[in-house]
Amino acid sequence: MNTIQAVNMALGEAMGLDENVILLGEDIADAQEGGIVGVTKGLSSKYGTSRVRSTPISEQAIIGAAIGAAIVGMRPVAEIMLMNFTTVAMDMIVNHAAKLRFMSGGQTHVPITIRTMTGAGFGTGGQHADYLEAWFAHTAGIKVVAPSSPAEAYGLMLSCIFDDDPCLFIENMPSYWNPGEAPVTGQRIPLGKARVVREGSDVTIVAYGAMVGVAQRVAESLVGEASCEVLDLRSLKPLDEDSLLASVVKTGRAVVVQEAPRVCGFASEVAAILAEKAIFDLRGPVLRVTGYDVPYPYWQLEDAYVPSEARVADAVRRVLAA
Repeated sequence: MNTIQAVNMALGEAMGLDENVILLGEDIADAQEGGIVGVTKGLSSKYGTSRVRSTPISEQAIIGAAIGAAIVGMRPVAEIMLMNFTTVAMDMIVNHAAKLRFMSGGQTHVPITIRTMTGAGFGTGGQHADYLEAWFAHTAGIKVVAPSSPAEAYGLMLSCIFDDDPCLFIENMPSYWNPGEAPVTGQRIPLGKARVVREGSDVTIVAYGAMVGVAQRVAESLVGEASCEVLDLRSLKPLDEDSLLASVVKTGRAVVVQEAPRVCGFASEVAAILAEKAIFDLRGPVLRVTGYDVPYPYWQLEDAYVPSEARVADAVRRVLAA
């Protein structure tokens, strides 16, 4: 199964479980082919266009309608086609969806899930491929997840839909079609729980989203040279600090990988946590392998921008030599 199929499966099952689950977004109904990559294909035919609504090209309208629906008891899943476009609705996401439970003294919940895709690989340029997860993780009141495989996408999506707080669900566009193990039907993955993808003893490679695959390939390539543990954070907020610390205390070294630019990225938060809470267990500096602090480049430079296996392997070797 690929991630498109897994997310579609989770959405369909959630709609079958609860009639209050509705979908909103541009071109998501079957009359428009179920979205630009077909994630919602078949759902409007099964559940009707009253529950799977294709919207105008207006991110503010999509999020505003979703927040209103959530306040009156529905569980909307709002698709913002590309992550860069969340900026158009930033006020509604940050100042309304994320804060209403706090500002109402816990009386008003906003169980909205915002699906969005992003990532390098298609030459979409500076306004279509940014990872902006750190902006949202910085905002109190919203949960942020980034699945790394079809099974993870399925389980995390179900948990997000049935969570009573707003959740941002980040899908990696270039890896949509990569096959992976099929999920167990109905099995939800708890938010705030990381996953050890690969056991190791020399260094922990911390990653999320598409970078988990990079970390796995590096760990495999370094067999005989280094024993790498790969930790998939999968939930950035809430963050599983216990699993992070347990892994790094065991290995004594950490390399953190993100596709987003370096300055003020989520990898910096991970490094700060390790510096504060695991400093006496570290045998070397916490190294970050990230994108660069430039707008997302177009085709020719895209591969150079994204953290590569060579860059991650080099960081592992450097921290082992420290």
